[in-house]
Amino acid sequence: IGIETGSIEMKNLNTVIKANGYTAVPPQNMANISTLIGGVVKDIYVLEGTYVSKGKTLATIQNLEVTEMQEDYNSAIANIEYLQLEYNRQKTLSDENVNPRKTFQEVKSKLAVERARAQAAKNKLQALHVSLSGSTSLVPIVSPISGYVGKISVTKGSFAETGVTLFEVVDNSQMHLDLNVFEKDLGKISVGQEVDFVLTNQSNKSIRGKIFGINKSFSNESKTVAVHAKINPNDTKDLISGMYVAANININNQLVQALPKDAVVRNGEKYYIYIQEEHQKEAPKVKEEEHKEIHFKAIEVVPGTTDLGYTEVKLVEEIPANAKIVIKGAFYLLATSKGGGEHEH
Repeated sequence: IGIETGSIEMKNLNTVIKANGYTAVPPQNMANISTLIGGVVKDIYVLEGTYVSKGKTLATIQNLEVTEMQEDYNSAIANIEYLQLEYNRQKTLSDENVNPRKTFQEVKSKLAVERARAQAAKNKLQALHVSLSGSTSLVPIVSPISGYVGKISVTKGSFAETGVTLFEVVDNSQMHLDLNVFEKDLGKISVGQEVDFVLTNQSNKSIRGKIFGINKSFSNESKTVAVHAKINPNDTKDLISGMYVAANININNQLVQALPKDAVVRNGEKYYIYIQEEHQKEAPKVKEEEHKEIHFKAIEVVPGTTDLGYTEVKLVEEIPANAKIVIKGAFYLLATSKGGGEHEH
């Protein structure tokens, strides 16, 4: 029946590990923009889906407290100018022992208080992107990054509260992949390996990337580890965050245990190889001729990559080192076993 046996070989196969995942944008390339001070939305200058540059004013919010902050700042600056002159005068008099030192200390203290008041007002105004000079009640909502405007959560005339996202801005140019790799494959993955992936909901165009990071903890109960790959910048323009992808991670020339691909057969959801059992029984003599029964045993394996006519195999149970493995005719043995008993002859 053409059965041939051989043994497991070590082969350099161009291994591919399959992994599923999603496109993602790094946290530093995604902004959820809120306001540091509440107020009524006066104007909105952008639409969803439009591109904005870093520093662009997306909207303005009206709050009368901002005018008071500007007044505080300008008042403190004016007081500092006067107190600085008085400080210089009192210092000279104090150094010459004309005036009591107490008077000089009072002026010095007042000057320090006004400087602190001016700095506090300045910090507030700069945080709100409001000019230090002039008098205004408008606070600009400024984009901290360049990118595309996502969801706009306010309307003109509505009240914008602190701590609530008003605008989303996303920079897709730095998009990467978050892939889930199983524990058994983790040892083969390393930074710098090439990744090919397709978007399952699009034209199956192949896009390339490169691994830049591997998590050091399991993502969830499924015992997968997140592997991050940077996508080539030329391929990111049509991508949006959260797209489902099927990826191949290229593990070049791994030395693995392999058998000719015909040696591995599938039965249901499992894969098997056949080994020749060592013990041989002599059958009863028929017509004076001696017949030997040869028994084969199915051994479950986990197949890996197939390349150059060979398939990588991982043994579920150990087999003898010198085991004779069926490399030709395994499919026939499987078909026979389905029709007959446990052993094939």
